[in-house]
Amino acid sequence: MTQTLLPRRALLAAAPLVAAPSVLKAQTQARLLVIGGGFGGATAANFARRTYPWLDVTLVEPKRSFVTCPYGNLVLAGTRQIGQITHSYDGLRARGVRVIHDWATGIDAAQRRVRLANGETLTYDRLILSPGIALRWGAIEGYDEAASETMPHAWVPGDGAQTLLLRRQLEEMPDGGVVGLAIPANPFRCPPGPYERISMIASYLKRHKPRSKILALDAKEAFSKQGLFQDAWAQLYPGMIEWVPGNRDGKVTKVDARERVLETEFGTQHKVAVANVIPPQSAARIAADAGLTDASGWVPVNPRTFESRVAPGIHVVGDANIPGPMPKSGYVANSTAKQAVASAAALLRGETPPEAVYFNTCYSHVGDEYGISIVGVFRPNAEGTAIAEVQGSGGVSPRGNHPEQRRLEALYADAWYESITKDMFA
Repeated sequence: MTQTLLPRRALLAAAPLVAAPSVLKAQTQARLLVIGGGFGGATAANFARRTYPWLDVTLVEPKRSFVTCPYGNLVLAGTRQIGQITHSYDGLRARGVRVIHDWATGIDAAQRRVRLANGETLTYDRLILSPGIALRWGAIEGYDEAASETMPHAWVPGDGAQTLLLRRQLEEMPDGGVVGLAIPANPFRCPPGPYERISMIASYLKRHKPRSKILALDAKEAFSKQGLFQDAWAQLYPGMIEWVPGNRDGKVTKVDARERVLETEFGTQHKVAVANVIPPQSAARIAADAGLTDASGWVPVNPRTFESRVAPGIHVVGDANIPGPMPKSGYVANSTAKQAVASAAALLRGETPPEAVYFNTCYSHVGDEYGISIVGVFRPNAEGTAIAEVQGSGGVSPRGNHPEQRRLEALYADAWYESITKDMFA
């Protein structure tokens, strides 16, 4: 009998479907409130219902459906439609989650209450807070919410309007135009995301506007999977992409939305036909208003339970926290949400939270049938004061001429997306 062995990354891609051991101990029903219905919050709600049936789970999320940031870049390339990355909360309702479509406007950590925009107050025994990010309007001079209607960021899921706006601008741009990107310094949501976006825009331009160029102005000197991306750009899009790092005046500090001008810190002005401005970010406003953030703008958490350092009973998952070396990725949000729920359940029973281990897998599409990836496993240190990558656990796709691996990794990426979204939305 032969045994088929899946590639390591394929196994990691399937990991979100693996549930924690079933609860063996009966428990009086307790109230778990989840705020935010993205990769962290939806995962937490679904995982809690299927793993801890004694938990009464309520999810608060203002949007009726969720448009994922992952695979949004493929909408820009024209290889996915917005409907293919839009997900309903009906599966969570069928699982037994109470879903409330409203804004959570305030948290009273002392009284364990959450206020909604409609005036309703919800009480909880444990809160999973997964509010996502806030864009720091004004961090780049001239870039505010109004400017984003001309220079879209397409970096917050929303209803997909920003992604569709950027897509439309690419379609309307004449051949020979320049697409400019402003890329922020770390930390920010999805470290490889801007570079996958560059690749997917280049893929579209290569097919439809081959005389056009991409100018990527970056506040950093290096980025995730850099060698792999730049190898692919040279191979697939020769002469089309110019990446300017921060030490070569790549940091955008000012924009003129009306004239579509990006200005760098030394005063160089770049007039472009289409501008995608990804501004600096912080934890979402509700986390700051609740006093959970520190001077960095992000939420410090206990690395074993993801409980807030300053507000007991609140576990902060997703992009809003300070996860140490772990990236702000969808997979990390999924992984940490499960540990946060398991920890909350254990603490409600008066038990010790389970040992923590976190996973990250991040795939990037670079071209047709061309994918690359990075993986890592992370654990809290012995003192429980920080998170560190497990030595030898991580890695990236190999550089060099590996066409079959690139093709397979593109397929693994599609399988990962299908797997994790099913894990989120039941």
